[in-house]
Amino acid sequence: MIRQATANGVESRSVSQTDWGHSMHCKKHTSTVFGNQARTLIALVLVLQLPAVAGTRWPQFRGVNGQGIADGDKPPTEFGPAKNLFWRTPLPPGHSCPCIWDERIFLTANDKGKLQTICIDRAAGKVLWRQTAPAQKLERINGTNSHTTPTPVSDGQRVYVFFGSYGLIAYDFQGNEQWRKPLPIFNVRHGTAASPILAGNRLIVNGDQEDWKSFLIAVDPANGQTLWQVPRPACFSSHTTPVYWKRDNAEEVIVAGSIRLVAYGAKDGSERWSCSGLEAISICPSPVIGDSMVFAMSYSMDEKLPTFDQLLAKADRNGDGKITPDESPKIVRDIFMILDTNRDNFVTRDEWDTNFRIFKDADNGLFALRAPERGDVTSTHVLWKEKRGLAEVASPLYYRGRVFMVRSGGMASCFDAKTGKAFYQAKRLGADGQYYASPIAADGRIYTASTLGVISVIEAADALNVLARNDLGESIVATPAIVDHKLYVRTAEHLWAFGK
Repeated sequence: MIRQATANGVESRSVSQTDWGHSMHCKKHTSTVFGNQARTLIALVLVLQLPAVAGTRWPQFRGVNGQGIADGDKPPTEFGPAKNLFWRTPLPPGHSCPCIWDERIFLTANDKGKLQTICIDRAAGKVLWRQTAPAQKLERINGTNSHTTPTPVSDGQRVYVFFGSYGLIAYDFQGNEQWRKPLPIFNVRHGTAASPILAGNRLIVNGDQEDWKSFLIAVDPANGQTLWQVPRPACFSSHTTPVYWKRDNAEEVIVAGSIRLVAYGAKDGSERWSCSGLEAISICPSPVIGDSMVFAMSYSMDEKLPTFDQLLAKADRNGDGKITPDESPKIVRDIFMILDTNRDNFVTRDEWDTNFRIFKDADNGLFALRAPERGDVTSTHVLWKEKRGLAEVASPLYYRGRVFMVRSGGMASCFDAKTGKAFYQAKRLGADGQYYASPIAADGRIYTASTLGVISVIEAADALNVLARNDLGESIVATPAIVDHKLYVRTAEHLWAFGK
């Protein structure tokens, strides 16, 4: 039986025994210890009243440590408005992904200018509570982004939300505010998108933005107090979520930003190692770890910056030795606010030369890095690099010894994680549109969502095998979540729960 949620909750309908059976799929019970049918029935009733099984969690962007993997779960391959649907709940607009801890789902949304945190009951799809962030002004965003793109993160005690227009807020699971930490409004080229993460007992936020104000900050999850903050002045407007890497005696927070992939000590924020090989601005794909390797990717700006003399010869129409936005070619116009450091609407030779030293080192590609030690490891630890078929926004997926990625137009690629050998490259999924949601995986299958509302399910294998294309009829930007054999998908207007 399907439960259809309304804006204020869920329509009142009876729940069939079949529905309960699905919701209790992972709970273990036995009737063999009882000697008669009555005791068996009592035992069943008691089991149905137990809380959700421990470990029913997708606690941040792309689940546990951002890996995007839910092996052990068996979500459906085929689903849609009339198939394998448990419930569908209306939501205000937003791009944050479901954060799930046991029976609670947390998301954020922009409800007519109000930045909300929303808690939903996972079993029924009913909205349990909403809280509004006290933002006085909204950050600038582009037409495809949202003011509520960062995904909440939870440790089971509190849920932590981040808005580029306000800062950090922590709530308990009943919706009571625990603390707030206002931050200056972020000035990110396309709007804030990086999600907060938990690295041990530290709450981490990537603050890459413009005006040379980028930083990485760690706060105490218990009270919001700053534990450390390190500047990243030469990192411009990246949108990447950090990843936590705990190995041997090292605890690191890895951030993909301008030019470099950098690892910071989780305890003190000290820079431990770095690797060049990324673009200079607006990096979207987040890094991912797997099998003692880290994989990072950035999409090319398509062309390199000219020297200032070359620019003057081509674009300085009035011969004043400076460049205005109107005179700029597209590659310069796109980054004019970064180049114009004093905001006088001109780019001078000094401003150009200062930034050119950074931008000239820009690179792009998907690369694999074996576990580094200290310092610049660009020339010593890169295992392989691929420059074709790169995804603009969606993060790569490491799964079962392979690295999978999908770019706009529905072009999928798959590589051997250790060697970089292409199993297939830029093969069509048969589902067009932009791909902003990152791929996720479970039970030997990969799920990837298009902005046109189609979720393609493919086999995690050496050859591209599309098992199903599921059209939900609404645009999808947020990355789905998988827990308890169910798939949770946020579309333009709803949150959906699918399962067999």
